[in-house]
Amino acid sequence: MIQLHSIPNDTVPTDYWHTLADGRIQCDLCPRACKLREGQRGLCFVRAREGDGVVLKTYGRSSGFCVDPIEKKPLNQFLPGTPVLSFGTAGCNLACKFCQNWDMSKSREMDTLADSASPESLADAARQLGCRSIAFTYNDPVIFLEYAVDAAQACREQGIRSVAVTAGYICDEPREAFFRHMDAANVDLKAFTERFYYKLTGAHLAPVLETLRYLKHETDVWLEITTLLIPGENDSDGELEELCRWVAEELGVDVPLHFTAFHPDWKMRDIAATPHETVARARAIGIAAGLRYVYTGNVHDRAGGTTWCHHCQAPLIVRDWYVLHAWNLDEQGRCRQCGTPCSGVFDGPPGSWGARRLPVSLDGERLVKPSGQS
Repeated sequence: MIQLHSIPNDTVPTDYWHTLADGRIQCDLCPRACKLREGQRGLCFVRAREGDGVVLKTYGRSSGFCVDPIEKKPLNQFLPGTPVLSFGTAGCNLACKFCQNWDMSKSREMDTLADSASPESLADAARQLGCRSIAFTYNDPVIFLEYAVDAAQACREQGIRSVAVTAGYICDEPREAFFRHMDAANVDLKAFTERFYYKLTGAHLAPVLETLRYLKHETDVWLEITTLLIPGENDSDGELEELCRWVAEELGVDVPLHFTAFHPDWKMRDIAATPHETVARARAIGIAAGLRYVYTGNVHDRAGGTTWCHHCQAPLIVRDWYVLHAWNLDEQGRCRQCGTPCSGVFDGPPGSWGARRLPVSLDGERLVKPSGQS
């Protein structure tokens, strides 16, 4: 049993806004720059104008908690094999027609936020569950920045690291404040054309590229990138080649890139699921562009899930889905065969969490696990 700390009012003030000449208040958290009159909410739905400022309406509220493998975020070179406590809230600052978590990210019902926990309680729960890290995921943590930052600070005090799973759509000042408290990030680079971003997400490409540059060159945050491949929309050879070249040239060849398969969802149920051949082709394009760590996801592909030595081609971390089958790195994170370092965050031996998914609930003063779990 753990003691849950008191939870502040779920409406808290925010810092990123300014007043316009016509009396409206502009939210400055993300490039949408929502301009609000009294009582209005931004597109994200969770930031609203109340009086002479913008508030966050979902502080301390969650749509659920689950212990996942870190590889599911996906992060393949950050504490491999370890469990991560995952949670999200509601709402999103993008409008992706293909959203794979639409029941949470598109939610406009506060009843979605059935669970509650203070930042300190999240840290306590992660520690009790044996998690090496906590992940802000399911919906974009950018929109609940204040809650995520407080939770990350509480976790850091207990030696637990923080992971942001994000689309990277955020303005300069809050970007610095947010990622200062993160240890790792997987940024969803949804495509490499402005047409795709505008047509299918209601956003723009340039701010996401700026976030990627910032993370790689101005922080110590461990960075991995994911691109969901949608047939006919962002999977052409030309676009994939351009994307991979940009990553190699602007971020470096050591940044892991995940190509994952789309399944019909939300407002794009008429599009077929991505064939296995498409993600395999994308991976080959990334390798040809010089990227050292290119992965496939949402398909059964042992080779595409394995981390390979870029020098001697030996398998370093052999994965099948989320299960680790072999570990061929020494204590310094170098290839046991040739001694070449592997980029990543390797803190001690690999974990053995595997593919398990453990839903948990923070109920009253108890951390509740499903029946059969100790």
